[in-house]
Amino acid sequence: MRYALGTPAERIGAAQTDMPAQSQSWSKSITVALTGASGAAYGLRLIECLIASDIRVYLLISQAAQIVLKMELGIEVPSQPSEAERFFNARFNAQPGQLRVFGRQQWMAPVASGSNPAEAMVICPCTTGTLGRIAAGLSSTLIERAADVALKERRALILVVRETPFSTIHLENMLRLAQAGAVIMPANPGFYGNPTGIDDLVDFMVARILDHLKIPHSLTQRWGE
Repeated sequence: MRYALGTPAERIGAAQTDMPAQSQSWSKSITVALTGASGAAYGLRLIECLIASDIRVYLLISQAAQIVLKMELGIEVPSQPSEAERFFNARFNAQPGQLRVFGRQQWMAPVASGSNPAEAMVICPCTTGTLGRIAAGLSSTLIERAADVALKERRALILVVRETPFSTIHLENMLRLAQAGAVIMPANPGFYGNPTGIDDLVDFMVARILDHLKIPHSLTQRWGE
């Protein structure tokens, strides 16, 4: 099954794509990590919207996420970071240098150090295994290290956890990370906007993420408007 993710330029405003690449400056740098939880459409739609909003994206993809992308969306992501970077740049029509992809052990990536962190990080979707390793302060992959950097540098860290039901261990890990400053945002789309399809449910969650990143959008109608 494939989900039509839509055109972000039509829904959140056109990006300023007519600027020469050498003079382009990004309003923010956001790290986005995709892990092996169900809900790959959330992560791709988020990246789509960030690119359209002139945000520089550092993209990290776990091996399990590559399997889920193929299973849920029929998307085969190249295993080499450089090839994956070309793939996603073409898919999202990113400006040169706007979207960077780093491998799981690429420790020289900017996101691996507090001296050059992104303004925020979103793990979308986030497995409970990833959640647990971050809560324990374990950094065996670049995703975990980047999250650890976000926490220690007091940068925004949003974890879009996708699992049901939650065990006591999952809930304790969420509490521990929330107390450390992370935003725990389970992938629970609302229905009060009368969604007419999967795209609307995906956009509901992405809209909430963008709100917490303080990025303007018009993906959904706001409550009371």
